[in-house]
Amino acid sequence: MSLNKVMLIGNAGKDPEVRYIDTESGSAKAKVAVFSLATTERYRDRAGIAREHTEWHKIIAWNSLADFIEKYVRKGALLYVEGQIRTREWTDRADVTRTETQIAAETVRMLGRREENTVTDNAADRRQSMVSQEQAAGEAADSAEDDGLPF
Repeated sequence: MSLNKVMLIGNAGKDPEVRYIDTESGSAKAKVAVFSLATTERYRDRAGIAREHTEWHKIIAWNSLADFIEKYVRKGALLYVEGQIRTREWTDRADVTRTETQIAAETVRMLGRREENTVTDNAADRRQSMVSQEQAAGEAADSAEDDGLPF
């Protein structure tokens, strides 16, 4: 029995890069999203000095999960990522063998406040809400004047 599972909570280090690649069968293209995720550990050393260590993870997601990431994930977004550790090995143009560790995402969830993680600009909605509140306050004041009460 074995288990390959990783759960991370961190901030997106950059906007995701999304592209299409040919599948092995060659008949279709697969959508892939790649971005970095920073997880930071904060601690005090033996001398009591505050320290921090940031670990960077390369996150890769496919197809419908890549669609979600393309729409919603932006640099700095607080994310929960669940997936598997994958190690990839290849030979570069200079004939040097390279190795890279990635997280193959199975689940990506937005964390934090909604305002921080919303793709659209909600400033217009906030302005409209403020106008509606001012109108309601004005209407309440008008109705108070109509009831004949001195206050």
